[in-house]
Amino acid sequence: MAGIDKTTRRPVATSQMAVRLAVAAHALGLRRHADGKRADLRGHDMGGFDLPGVDLRGAHLAGARLAGAQLTGAKLTSAKLACADLSGCDLRNADLSDADLRGARLDGAGFTNAILRRADLRKPGPSAGTGGPVGPALPSDPRRVFIQDAILARANLSGARLAGSAILRSDLTGAMLHQADLSRARLTGSNLQNADLTGADLTSADLTGARLSGAALDGATITGCILRSADLVGVQPGTCDLSQADLTGARFARTLDTLGGEVHRLILGHERWIESIGRKGQRAILEGADLRHTDLRDANLAGALLRGANLSAAVLTGANLAMADLSGANLERANLLGANLSGADLSYAVLSGADLTQADLHPAELLQPDGRQTGRSWPTDLRGADLRGAHLCATAMRCANLTDADLRMADLTGADLAETILRGAKVDGTSLEGHAQG
Repeated sequence: MAGIDKTTRRPVATSQMAVRLAVAAHALGLRRHADGKRADLRGHDMGGFDLPGVDLRGAHLAGARLAGAQLTGAKLTSAKLACADLSGCDLRNADLSDADLRGARLDGAGFTNAILRRADLRKPGPSAGTGGPVGPALPSDPRRVFIQDAILARANLSGARLAGSAILRSDLTGAMLHQADLSRARLTGSNLQNADLTGADLTSADLTGARLSGAALDGATITGCILRSADLVGVQPGTCDLSQADLTGARFARTLDTLGGEVHRLILGHERWIESIGRKGQRAILEGADLRHTDLRDANLAGALLRGANLSAAVLTGANLAMADLSGANLERANLLGANLSGADLSYAVLSGADLTQADLHPAELLQPDGRQTGRSWPTDLRGADLRGAHLCATAMRCANLTDADLRMADLTGADLAETILRGAKVDGTSLEGHAQG
C-alpha cells in the first residue's frame, strides 16, 4: 500500500476510509489475528485526517504527509516516521516512544504531555530507514516546534536542527543532543540531567531553571546562553567556557571540602573504615545530614547511616551505597546513575525524579568480618518508597522489596524485576517495556 508517486516522489492522496481499513487490519495484527496486517502507509497523504487515539504501534509511516492531522492520544510507539510531515499535528498525550522521527517535519506540531522516550530525532542519513528515497527533504521552520511537559528521556536528538524551538518543562534525562543546534532555543524548566550536549550549539539559548546535573557540555558553545537559576550540580568545570553565559542564581555542586568540618571528617573517616575492613576510621553516622546538591560521585559510603538525610539533587553517580541505611532519606532528583545500592535500606525514601539508570539494586552478598563470603544475601528494601517519575532504565532490581512503593510514571524499561515484590505498589503510567519480572 506504499503511496509514493514514482514520478514526483511526493505523497499520494488517500482516503480516510482506506486509512481506517489499514488501521483496523493493523489492530488485528497487533493481536496476532490471522487476518491482521501491519499498516504500510509510507508516502500516503493523510493531511488533516481526524485520528485521535489511533493505534499504529510499529506501523510504516515513513515519508507520509500527516500535516494538520488530529493525533491526540495516538499510540505510535516504534512507528517508522522518518521524513514524515507532522507539521501542525496535534500530538497531545501521544506516545511516540522508540519512534523513528529522523528528518521528520515538526514545525507547528504540538507535543504537550507527549511521550517520546528513546525516540530518534537525529539528522537523517541516506533514505533514513524509509526503505528508499521519499522525495526531497521538506523545509521546516524549527522556531515553531513546540514541545511542553513532554517526556524525551534518552531520546536521540544528535545533530538535530532545533534552533529557535521551544522545549518547555520537558524531561530530557539522558537524552543524546550531541552536536545538536539549540541556538536561540527555549528550554526553560526542562530536565537535562545526564544529557549529552557535547559539541551542541547553545548560543543565546534560554535554559532558565533547567536541570543540567551531570550533563556533558564538552565543547558546547554557550555564548549568550541564559542559565539563570539553573541546576549545574555535577557539571564538570572547564569542559566548556561559561564566562559568556548568564549564570545569575545558578546552582553549582557543594564539594566535600565546602561542607561543615564534621561532615567532611565523617565521610573521609568512613572511607578509611571501609578500606581497612573496620580496623581504621569509623562508620559514618550522617542521620538527618544536609547534603543537598553535594557532589559525592564515586564516593564509598557502603554501610553508612544516612537515615532521613537530605540528599536532594545530590550527585551520586557511581557511588557505593551498598547496605547503606537511607530509610526516609530525601533523594528527590538525585543523580544515581550507575550507583551501587545493593542491599540498601531505602524504605520510605523519596526518590521522585531521581535518575537510577543502570544502578545496582540487586541483593548484597553478606560477608564475614574478615571479608569472606557467607553464602547469604540481603535484598534491597524499597518499601513505601516514592519513585514517581524516577528513571530506572536497565536497573538491576532482582528480589527488591517494592511493597507499597509509588512507581507512577516511572520508567523501568529493561529493568531486571525478577522476583521483585510489588504487592500494593502503584504502577499507573509506569513504563515496564522489556523488563524481566518474576
